[in-house]
Amino acid sequence: MRRRLYFLLPDTDSAKVVHNDLLLAKIEERYMHVIAREGTNLEDLPEADVRQKSDLIHGFQLGLVLGGLTGMILSIIAVMTEMIVPGIEVWSVVSLSLGGAFIGAFAATMIAVNVSSTRLSQFKSDIDAGRILFMVDVPYSQLEEVIKIAKGHISNIDVRGTDPQIPVFP
Repeated sequence: MRRRLYFLLPDTDSAKVVHNDLLLAKIEERYMHVIAREGTNLEDLPEADVRQKSDLIHGFQLGLVLGGLTGMILSIIAVMTEMIVPGIEVWSVVSLSLGGAFIGAFAATMIAVNVSSTRLSQFKSDIDAGRILFMVDVPYSQLEEVIKIAKGHISNIDVRGTDPQIPVFP
């Protein structure tokens, strides 16, 4: 399981230095994400995509659970009011629960893709001021090493902590 480290850097030159140092430390580029103010030229830095900038995964999980529960409750009500043909009650409850979970996950994901990440709201004022947010997903055993590498060349780096865990799937 990986943890996401957050660094605030003063400019893109500092971000390039950290990026290159982490590459030399064998941290793959796919685990690095950079967010900057709109219009900032990031050049070769790995810009964060929709998964890092939005609440996509949280929305999917929430929609899956709420949709599944809604489908299950409605199917149980349908069974109790005898709206379901006798003999297929179990199949009906299971299929409506799965259908509700699918529809809930889909709808919530479509909404969440347009919502800014709640985790990144604490960095909004810094990003608007021109600072660069650098996120690195690293195994727990490498947290201290990566912080030490990032602080190695840049004195005014602001380490802003970690997220508890990053999902295994992309």
